[in-house]
Amino acid sequence: MRYFGSWCGAVFIIWADRKKWPKAPTARELLWWLWEPPSATTPPDVEAGGLDASTSGAADEKPSWFTPKRLLVMFCLINMLNYVDRGAIASNGVNGSRQSCTGGTCTSGSGIQGDFNLNNFEDGVLSSAFMVGLLIASPIFASLAKIHNPFRLIGVGLLVWTIATAGCGCSFDFWSITICRMLVGVGEASFISLAAPFIDDNAPAAQKTAWLAMFYMCIPTGIAVGYVYGGLVGNSLHWRAAFWGESILMLPFVILGFVIKPLELKGFNHSVKTKEYGEMLNPERQDETKQGASIGVDGLAETLPHKFSISSFGKKVLTEIKHFMKDMKELLQEKVYVINVLGYISYNFVIGAYSYWGPKAGQDIYNMASADIMFGGITIVCGIFGTLSGGFILDKIDSTISNAFKLLSGATFLGAIFCFGAFCFKSLYGFIPFFSVGELLVFATQAPVNYVCLHCVKPSLRPLSMAMSTVAIHIFGDVPSSPLVGLLQDKIHNWRSTALTLTSILFIAAIFWFIGIFVRSVDRFNEQSEHDVPAVERSNLRPLLDENEEARAS
Repeated sequence: MRYFGSWCGAVFIIWADRKKWPKAPTARELLWWLWEPPSATTPPDVEAGGLDASTSGAADEKPSWFTPKRLLVMFCLINMLNYVDRGAIASNGVNGSRQSCTGGTCTSGSGIQGDFNLNNFEDGVLSSAFMVGLLIASPIFASLAKIHNPFRLIGVGLLVWTIATAGCGCSFDFWSITICRMLVGVGEASFISLAAPFIDDNAPAAQKTAWLAMFYMCIPTGIAVGYVYGGLVGNSLHWRAAFWGESILMLPFVILGFVIKPLELKGFNHSVKTKEYGEMLNPERQDETKQGASIGVDGLAETLPHKFSISSFGKKVLTEIKHFMKDMKELLQEKVYVINVLGYISYNFVIGAYSYWGPKAGQDIYNMASADIMFGGITIVCGIFGTLSGGFILDKIDSTISNAFKLLSGATFLGAIFCFGAFCFKSLYGFIPFFSVGELLVFATQAPVNYVCLHCVKPSLRPLSMAMSTVAIHIFGDVPSSPLVGLLQDKIHNWRSTALTLTSILFIAAIFWFIGIFVRSVDRFNEQSEHDVPAVERSNLRPLLDENEEARAS
């Protein structure tokens, strides 16, 4: 797939920039493209205006149509599709119900639970299975971002996601769909770890939290749309068709991930490599190669076996593990980060179980005729306004880590009160307004909590920060919450008591974030660019996808 993506990218860029090139790329240049992804060093013999203008990830020349706002829109749509999948599998149309027998009369089951005869615990495990792949792959993708272009890694992840969702629709038993759900998590891992840093890099300085809010708004919106989508498609066609539809919708973004000119993240520079793939790509040999030295296919064949021997590969793996452990130690020493993630874990424990069991709980407690649509509608409205409000409010009061903690603790505490009170009502008319206000407040935390994750660490640690935050909130949050809530319900058989017990955990999240207000914090967003990048390189740095570049040049 690496070769396929590289060739597709080369063909696309040749077509798009043909008029700008003084000549077509040589066979050697295309051979370099085949072996090395577009994020790597430009081959030393490429003249200015040639292939280097398209392969450099350092934004030497921005694409004519790819602006920061379009990057945000693309990432928002991808994020929404990820969470449409979450909502769809939780909807009654896809999830269904198990076969039941009363007084000798049996009713046939429906959806996944009915077709595979799953109990509530197995059903809860199925909802969390994709987390296994996500948890394993997130730190891996974060580490790979140091040696491979992050934008291309997102394309690879989306390809895995597309294949896995199609596989869910073709599953034949509990274990086959569970394995496909794990692969869905592997595909999502690259996007979850790397998308937010890209947005933070390209957002206007005064609107960084607002842009993050737009991105994270797609979480509740996607889940809500997934409820409705899964209910409609599952009931009118089949639950398998819902997964196939998701796969088709994601396919265009997979193609874009491979053909769009790759971008660089702040704190990373993939345009400079030292002997990474032999002398042919060694920057120190550029002058020599320009004067006539050349390496043919035979030279490349001689270089690769030595480079990619088992012993060499083992040494590289050990080196990467050593670097990963060093970065992890530095990350865990950030008290602000640790406190923020502890609050996020508690928060996500509740939200994860809400998103999966909400429709079933509402249907049982209040006899909702269309629980999917009811919960989906509430979540869409509250998710959009709540998430956007949190981002815009933080930008308005000054985007600092301390202010973010104040907003996180206050909104979560008030939201917990309203959600807890909502489940105390016996009437649906009392539940809806209280639960709506509670969700509005709870979703206001999405942008601030991720703002803290991005700004309390130096830029080179942001992908790992997002990856480990994702790992933590899932492995201790919504991964165990769905099965545990299902297990609790199997024991007490009372959805109201189960919902009240679950909601009370939001108060723990509010306490953690309240503690964060009093911890000394420093915004380290610019730390690496000031200290770790040489002065010559700093003078040449400019914002990615700068929309005003052409205006300044003219």
